[in-house]
Amino acid sequence: MSVLLEVDDLCFAYPHRPPVLTGAAMTLAVGERLAITGPNGAGKSTLLQILVGLLRPQAGRVVAFGVERRLEADFHEVRRRAGYVFQDPDDQLFCPTVAEDVAFGPLNLGLGRAEVLAVVDRVLTQVGLDGFRDRITHKLSGGEKRLVSLACVLAMEPEVLLLDEPTNGLDEDTTVRLTEILLDLPQAMVVISHDPHFRRRIATRTLRLHQGRLVTSRPVCQHARTSLGAGA
Repeated sequence: MSVLLEVDDLCFAYPHRPPVLTGAAMTLAVGERLAITGPNGAGKSTLLQILVGLLRPQAGRVVAFGVERRLEADFHEVRRRAGYVFQDPDDQLFCPTVAEDVAFGPLNLGLGRAEVLAVVDRVLTQVGLDGFRDRITHKLSGGEKRLVSLACVLAMEPEVLLLDEPTNGLDEDTTVRLTEILLDLPQAMVVISHDPHFRRRIATRTLRLHQGRLVTSRPVCQHARTSLGAGA
């Protein structure tokens, strides 16, 4: 199976603080939905930021799409091919309207106006936000902002999705809705989540970040969409 992302022996510490990663290693293959869990402060978000080059480890290797990445320039391609959905949507959404937020990435790729508008319509439909194009972003609910954030990333047509606590602050109905959307997507994913029910539904494999290393968690069954409502 083709490996998309790989990290090996990662070590990372913030200044004047104990290390959070002390030899972490993982791979993400095509078609996988890898869930990562662990206590607050264990380094889960740090790991995602290292994967896209927002943070640099003190030691270890990052291999993305078959190429080892070391320098800032190495990660430009990674950020185009791996879409990062932040834990707080307000860190990702900064334009006045939903359409402008979703269009920002494709416009920066050089797409023409007509093509960008088609992308906006397509991804908003994909996340169930038809009719939201002209809505004011900062007036949306938390769940709606979360879906717009996902739409912004999908507009870039990434090969991999990196999702940091995507169900944080969502009610049960919106969590089920988001789960259905993610299960329909073809992209491989790394999903950080404290929610065991969400992990059981979404993940094909689960790792736990424990004392700076990624260790195998207990097996997680992949549920069919028809089972989403069971036990909810």
